[in-house]
Amino acid sequence: MKSEFLLAFNEICESRGLPKTEVIDALKTALVSAYRRDNQVSNLQNIVVEIDPITGDPTILAEKEIVDSVLDNRTEVTMEEAHRNGHTDAEYGDVVMIDSTTVGFGRIAAQTAKQVLLQRVREAEREQLYEDFSGREGELVNGTVQSISGQNLTIGLGRTEAILPKSQQVPRERYRPHDKIRVYVLEVRRTNRGPQIFVSRNHRNLLRRLLELEVPEIYNGQVDIKSIAREAGQRSKVAVQALQPGVDPVGACVGMRGVRIQSIVRELNDEKIDVIEWDSDQRIFIAKALSPARVSHVFLDDDPQEGKTAVVIVPDDQLSLAIGREGQNARLAAKLTGWRIDIKSLTEAAGESLQNLDHPAVDKHLRANPELIEKAHLVLAKKEAGRPITSEDYHILDRIVGGVEGRIIAERALEHEDWRKKRALARRAVPDNEWQVPLDALDLPGRIHNLLLDNQVETVGDLLLVLEMGDHVFLSFKGLGDTALETTKKHLAEYDKSKAALPTAVPEPEVEAEAVVEVEAAVAAAAIEEVVAEPVEEAVVTEVEAEPAIVAEAPTAELTPALEDLSHSLVQAKPETQPKKKQPVIQIARTAPPLEEVADDKKKSKKVRKGKELIFDEDAGEVVTKRKRKGSRSREEWEEYDF
Repeated sequence: MKSEFLLAFNEICESRGLPKTEVIDALKTALVSAYRRDNQVSNLQNIVVEIDPITGDPTILAEKEIVDSVLDNRTEVTMEEAHRNGHTDAEYGDVVMIDSTTVGFGRIAAQTAKQVLLQRVREAEREQLYEDFSGREGELVNGTVQSISGQNLTIGLGRTEAILPKSQQVPRERYRPHDKIRVYVLEVRRTNRGPQIFVSRNHRNLLRRLLELEVPEIYNGQVDIKSIAREAGQRSKVAVQALQPGVDPVGACVGMRGVRIQSIVRELNDEKIDVIEWDSDQRIFIAKALSPARVSHVFLDDDPQEGKTAVVIVPDDQLSLAIGREGQNARLAAKLTGWRIDIKSLTEAAGESLQNLDHPAVDKHLRANPELIEKAHLVLAKKEAGRPITSEDYHILDRIVGGVEGRIIAERALEHEDWRKKRALARRAVPDNEWQVPLDALDLPGRIHNLLLDNQVETVGDLLLVLEMGDHVFLSFKGLGDTALETTKKHLAEYDKSKAALPTAVPEPEVEAEAVVEVEAAVAAAAIEEVVAEPVEEAVVTEVEAEPAIVAEAPTAELTPALEDLSHSLVQAKPETQPKKKQPVIQIARTAPPLEEVADDKKKSKKVRKGKELIFDEDAGEVVTKRKRKGSRSREEWEEYDF
């Protein structure tokens, strides 16, 4: 028979949709908190809870120290009790885990356990919900309208709720509480109060997901959706392509007698849907995108600066149908194809073509056919007079438009292609590092600098690219003339000179061995003066005054260790770039530079005092201080004296 604990445990797992491990961890944490609260145990003491997965009985283990006599049973235990808990090898002073399971907790401890358990379960539930819905972004979910607060709707999704903002609603749809709707999961955010889910009804991918549900060929990958253009609640266009031979993509989406597409239309509240077959030829694709209107000509003009433009020529009776109500059909076709569409009637295009007959790109045979041109003028006159036009008349206008405007746009397309090739070659001529240098490095005048930034010239590389394309490209920018061009080139030349003047790597000069010896000697002399000279001087003077006879009779061998220590200290003061070697005592006097060099070095460094130094007097057998005094009015040269 199952215990009440296991029944409650399974009920929590099923109702909350949580894994058993999460609930068990929450229960262990709650029991630990209750034990600490009931027994007033410190947070530093380790408490472990184990739960039997079959019976559900908990076991509380507390960390305690083995002592002779127990003063505090919360943190101490006797050796016999430790042995009863299985710690047979334990010794006094060891810290072991002891079974401290209580029969029951007090009211406050039980309330604490309940709060901790509920808090942990809520946190686990929120995390589980976030993990579930974060993986469902971009999918369809079924929901129920729960409430309408202001302009936002609250959609119930079972265990949680979602928000349908005003911007994601369909304008013509009206929602009531308890309505069943399908929504598109737009975004899932993690918050302190659980996951915040935003859904949409006007997203174009909502139509994509509905097509995948209703059309098995799309779900299986036999038919691919290339692009979707949608104005929610009014009209949508879908371009599909068959990936498997023998499959009709449009027929698969529409279904027998329109069953499949009608199901989607009902879901979207009678929104009109046009299914179009995608074509790799952009002219054919644009003509199909403007359906149900018939198209006579499609001329493509891919301008690198103004973008892609398609000039579409339609018969006069198809102009309003191609544009659509308030331009909706043309707008959706432009979104579907990615081209800006310029729709013209056949008579309008023919009138413009007759005015451009002198263009060099016009077909020579057409220009040499005055009879055809005269017929075209007669047809336009009939149209202006409101007389009916036959199909033969439309054929004449169609030939004029194709031979004039079609040739002009084709020549323009070739010019654009040449411009792209020239730009690619100019881009290769610009060094790669110049693309990272901002335009401020040229120090241009403020007006020129701002005008270049307005024309998307933001780096030195962009400016070099413009100049490589030719001066006419620079002069084509609004507000920039010949003076601005000369100023820009001047600053660019100065920038190149300053960049060339910067040394790439400064080689270190080769120092001769004699110069190194002189520098080391100067450093050693400075160290003697600043660190050793004055204390040793005082010591020597005191020693000489106190015991002059002993100092005078001291042999040279007794002074050698002291001088060696002094030489070692001087060697350690310098960087250890070379291995240490013992220097002879007499070499200390080598650190004194000649008198002529002292006068020059005194001007170079104020820290080194050259007027005083230690020297070993061989005749006297002692270390004495030599001072140098500069000449005055009575003395023109340096003189030395002992101190």
